[in-house]
Amino acid sequence: MMGRKERSFAQLVHVSLEELVPQDHFYRYLEQKLDLSFVRKFVQETYASLGRPSIDPIVFFKLQLVMFFEGIRSERQLVRQAADRLSVRWYLGYDLDVPLPDHSSLSRIRARYGLAVFRRFFEAIVEQCQQANLVWGKELYFDSTQVNANADLDSLAPRFAVEAREAIQRHVAALFAQDRQEQQEEGRDGRDSPSPEGSEDPATCSHPLPLPVALSEQEREELEAEHSMRHDWIAQEGRQQRDIHGAYQRTADFRISTTDPDATPMRLKGGGTHLGYHTHYVVDGGKRRIILGVLVVPGEVMDNQPLLDLLWRVSFRWCVRPKQATGDATYGTVEILKALEDAHIRAYIPVADKGQRTDYYGLAQFTYDAIHDQYRCPQGQLLFPFHREEQAQVVEYRAVAGTCNACPVKAACTESNRGRHIHRSFFAEYLERVKGYQQTFAYQKALRKRQVWVEPLFAEGKQWHGMRRFRLRQLWRVNCEALVIASGQNLKRLLQQRGWGRRPFPSEAMAAIPPTRSQADVSLRARLLNSDRASVAVASLVAHAVARWFFETQVRRFALIDIFTVIYTSFTLDYHFLLFFLLLVPRFQRRACTIKLMYSLLSSARAFSTGCTVF
Repeated sequence: MMGRKERSFAQLVHVSLEELVPQDHFYRYLEQKLDLSFVRKFVQETYASLGRPSIDPIVFFKLQLVMFFEGIRSERQLVRQAADRLSVRWYLGYDLDVPLPDHSSLSRIRARYGLAVFRRFFEAIVEQCQQANLVWGKELYFDSTQVNANADLDSLAPRFAVEAREAIQRHVAALFAQDRQEQQEEGRDGRDSPSPEGSEDPATCSHPLPLPVALSEQEREELEAEHSMRHDWIAQEGRQQRDIHGAYQRTADFRISTTDPDATPMRLKGGGTHLGYHTHYVVDGGKRRIILGVLVVPGEVMDNQPLLDLLWRVSFRWCVRPKQATGDATYGTVEILKALEDAHIRAYIPVADKGQRTDYYGLAQFTYDAIHDQYRCPQGQLLFPFHREEQAQVVEYRAVAGTCNACPVKAACTESNRGRHIHRSFFAEYLERVKGYQQTFAYQKALRKRQVWVEPLFAEGKQWHGMRRFRLRQLWRVNCEALVIASGQNLKRLLQQRGWGRRPFPSEAMAAIPPTRSQADVSLRARLLNSDRASVAVASLVAHAVARWFFETQVRRFALIDIFTVIYTSFTLDYHFLLFFLLLVPRFQRRACTIKLMYSLLSSARAFSTGCTVF
């Protein structure tokens, strides 16, 4: 008889979320290992002492982590999924009959906290990583990636028109705010009269005391003038310095997006143009690849401009003294190289040979004499200092015009009748020192390591955590979003160090006895279906006497074997092939046949152990 299901829902009685959520669930482990009570101290100053209670700040940041781990792109979708997910409700602390916060409350809370709270949250996660000895600090790796903005090129409009409209809106808002303030003052009693000017509380309005540094007034004024001219990218939250214009006019200088005013046109690496940002990462050179610094800047900003600010902040904030800093050729400017070398940090950065731009002899064909401050050309003629350009910070060296005109290889050197001239930077010693690193093994290793240290983090963020396109708009909001993504990436490494993701090692397995054909096929098929990544199998150790007894029962010659290593991968190892290998290979070659695994493979083996055996 065909059954029929009636839709009837009875009220649940004596049912708790503690019973419905499995004990080995991820959010249970996250709640156990990560205590978010520290966020209350960060946001305490943003709330009043009286009034209606707000949403718990811990709940807000838990929702941000749920959005990160679940790959959710919308706060409206986040609340919808959290409403019917028992595990998420348990993690947030909301019972089945308690309504979740509205999605619009999350936007208002973010505006209340601001970028500073999100940066402190990121730093709190890094502090826990540092306490767990996951931060090495001896090597730093710098890189940036392009991230599309949540805006289209069609939203671009003339900048002067948009700024004029915003100025009018601010002026009108200020007028109405002044009228409301006057009305409030008229309605007050004499008891509530405002305090006279200059009577502010010194405990809350006093400026920070200057450090006791022995500087004269003239030196202090020079330092203040120098710092006032310097653009601090972190303090300015990544904003472009638009009050300084050079000979080159950027598109963003006269056109602005009405959808996302901070997003600027950016040429994509695959071709085309899109509004976007650049996300900068500073990654530690330790095994866990902890992200120590994050900054998002408009797409028009060159990658090398915020590097020094990120370097000094990371060094002082985390009390690390790196021995080397590695980046691509974009960071190879004279200013960066000089600052790194002066700080006794080796700059493992490719430096382009700017003297070789034509078919003529380049700067590499000329020999510099540091004692006499002159160059010698390939024909042995001298080039003397001719002109000093302070703005470009170079010295021009020029040969005698008559000597160059009479030279037999002039066609390969210059076409000028005034003689060949070359330029030498004021800081050429730094450039030559950095170029000397390129021949060392440490330099080549650092560049290879950078490709597998920073770029996979960007790939992880774009593939799994929505970093390919920002969902928020405006620069401070996308900085908040990038900080949450980087915090989640660091948190995954921290949870892995604290035990999550480890599987029990197999014990008492015999590697010389192969599995049956059916078991091998099932395991191979399961690996192919469940994962597309290469897995490294690790096995337990078997006693030396057992291995010796097993091989002596087969062939007496096997008694000479002391240690043999067998690693099962994605193929099936035949037992007869193993015996054939042991019979034919001489003893001295068997001792030399040691399978060596790279350190990265061993790390993967510890994280993704499945079940082979090592004798």
